[in-house]
Amino acid sequence: MELTKKTHSCVRLEKDGRVLVIDPGGFSEEDAAVGAEALLVTHEHADHFDEGRLRAGMAANPAAEIWTLASVAEQLSAAFPGRVHTVGEGDTFTAAGFDIEVHGQLHAVIHPDIPRITNVGYLVDGTVFHPGDALTVPEGRRIDTLLLPVHAPWNKVSEVIDYVRAVAPRRAVDIHDSLLRDHARPIYDGLLGNLTATDHGRLAPGTATGPL
Repeated sequence: MELTKKTHSCVRLEKDGRVLVIDPGGFSEEDAAVGAEALLVTHEHADHFDEGRLRAGMAANPAAEIWTLASVAEQLSAAFPGRVHTVGEGDTFTAAGFDIEVHGQLHAVIHPDIPRITNVGYLVDGTVFHPGDALTVPEGRRIDTLLLPVHAPWNKVSEVIDYVRAVAPRRAVDIHDSLLRDHARPIYDGLLGNLTATDHGRLAPGTATGPL
């Protein structure tokens, strides 16, 4: 499996010539969903869910399908009958040859005055975990690669550090990072590197890992 980081929280996973894309939102590339056989969306916020990008991916591949929670599925099901699947915590399914587990229920708290929406995370092939906008710990699972929402209106660096400690992955790769200025990145890198035992790093958009 190869992971390619796209802008913000979008990632592309490829295995045996088959492609899965998670969270092609409004901050990601216009063609972020194009070429995917399976599309996963964690929640309805625009930086994770962009209908135009999903439509482009679905049009490019008439066999492509979407898996997501109810709040997103209800916005897409009529346009793509039979190709949009609703999932929730505890569900398992296979998409584009990848085995997926669904973990989590709610978006992290932005502010007590703002109602929380639903959010799910996806564990792919038991190794790569994308939590969406939450600090969900997949209980009973040893995570190899954590896609780490490093900077958001709903988190602070102490929570990010404690989240990495709780999940204890072999490595963490930054996502949810497009609002983080370049001169701030070394500060985050230093704190995460010094205060966790995890191999932490980031990938520029368009950069792929080696085989996972």
